[in-house]
Amino acid sequence: MTQVPAERVPARGAYLDYAAATPLDPEVLEAMGPYLTGRFYNPSAPYELARGVRDDVERARATVARLIGARPDNLVFTAGATEANNLAFAAVEGHVVVDAIEHESVLACAGTHARRTVRVGRDGLVDPSAVARAIRPDTELVSIELANGEIGCVQPVREISRAVAEERARRLEAGERTPIYLHTDASQAAGCLSVNVSSLGVDLLTLSAAKIYGPKQVGALWAADDVRLRPLVYGGGQEGGVRSGTENVAGVVGLARAMELACERRAREARRLAALRERLRAGLLERLPWTVVSGPRNARRRLPGLLHVAFAGIEARRLVIALEREGVSVGTGSACAASRMRVSHVLEAIGMPRPLAEGSLRLTLGLPTTEDEVDRAVLAIERAVRSEMARLGLDDAVQAARAAELVAGWR
Repeated sequence: MTQVPAERVPARGAYLDYAAATPLDPEVLEAMGPYLTGRFYNPSAPYELARGVRDDVERARATVARLIGARPDNLVFTAGATEANNLAFAAVEGHVVVDAIEHESVLACAGTHARRTVRVGRDGLVDPSAVARAIRPDTELVSIELANGEIGCVQPVREISRAVAEERARRLEAGERTPIYLHTDASQAAGCLSVNVSSLGVDLLTLSAAKIYGPKQVGALWAADDVRLRPLVYGGGQEGGVRSGTENVAGVVGLARAMELACERRAREARRLAALRERLRAGLLERLPWTVVSGPRNARRRLPGLLHVAFAGIEARRLVIALEREGVSVGTGSACAASRMRVSHVLEAIGMPRPLAEGSLRLTLGLPTTEDEVDRAVLAIERAVRSEMARLGLDDAVQAARAAELVAGWR
């Protein structure tokens, strides 16, 4: 009996878009369960049953605060990272500094202020000295994400914090009263990197439950003592008057449990994901040697579970559709940009040539990802790419030459 070549065995499916959404961890669901049924009480109500739920909210707050090295009083629960980022920017009125590849929510917030946008290198990394030069006497907020969810670069936030601290010291010595704060969106980083606020040297930090196998539409903003947060939502005065509305008890309990699990698994999961990412990268380069891999080369500056690849002259949107038919789910950038099927601002900011940017896939791995799933994805991606090559009349020699030319011209 003739054996079917491995390349022609239909893929049984693979999910490679964990940067966009993670499944709810069973332990998180278990922790949330009681608050979706029996413990449904409003934490603001005066009777004992409700006071017990209020205590559970505060225990969740204390847990999250402890895991980031902070005090509970400085933590505000929000409806996700976007709201937390908005809340951080609402704390200032003056000039702000951001980098060019921040999440859309940060860039949109910066757009409501006088601002300076710092360019990034081809690898997506921000130069701390460039941030220092961008700070003006009236700058009140610097916002640099801890890790980018599209090309995986881990920013030198600690080094940037030193530049902010130096400017703060200069103002103090000069008798200037304009405050300056450093904010980082740690949403994509919390599952694999330390988010200790003291180690990072930040004044505000954003978290998202949805990126660490917790519930969607739940997040948190930590703010240092001297940061005065201004409410975006007015009402009953919950969350210390900063975020009114009945607390999402199940959600915040889920965030706390997700954070606990992330911290417990962080080291070993980062190593496992890095090994799987390397298996994915090596598999694609073996079968499609002209694949262009972007992002930092230094492993310490790259998220362990993210691989960004580009196929010159081949439309990513067609690859996504072809892969979906095989049960393989991939991203083409952040979910916000991918939903509109356009080249993302991140790829534009790093100067990626358009024929590469339009053929880019973001492949992200997660807790459920296995070696078998990675191998199936490699075969499926090769099939999709080669199908497009055949449609366009391209061969490997043409693709290799085109990729080399585009990379050589990438400045």
